[in-house]
Amino acid sequence: MAIEYDLEMVTALSPQQLASELLDAAEPMRLFETSVSSEQLAGDGAATTLSTWIQTYAAAPQPWAPIVTDLGITPTVAIGFRLGKNDELTEQRDDMVRLTAAVLERVVGDAVLSGMDVIWLVRQDGDLSVNERDDLWSPRRLAELRQPYRRATRTYADE
Repeated sequence: MAIEYDLEMVTALSPQQLASELLDAAEPMRLFETSVSSEQLAGDGAATTLSTWIQTYAAAPQPWAPIVTDLGITPTVAIGFRLGKNDELTEQRDDMVRLTAAVLERVVGDAVLSGMDVIWLVRQDGDLSVNERDDLWSPRRLAELRQPYRRATRTYADE
């Protein structure tokens, strides 16, 4: 079973434009080989140096989806993160957090990072809240967030 997370966002950007922002944000982190293009990220996706598969795509949640009904967010685009099957899961999640923080700096709008039925962060109307679980948000990961945030655990109603 693959471990997957999604950063779902409300923005006027297309998946291709989001892929370009993502690639620019990832460049100083050296997460991708230099041959990876935004077209590739918006298409089939690409692997990072730690084997996390990343892809941007158009989000089209159903009106009854928990992100819509419970959080009041109807995303338009998303970044999918599928962790590689290796012993570097913590490092892959660290990269996911670093990349998410960098993308949130570059792209305005509401956003939700979640996976495995856990909401890692929510940004609504410019207010960023991150889950209170220290196993998700270690001091090192919190230090990656360059915008003000508060700690608040959000859950979906059926959890």
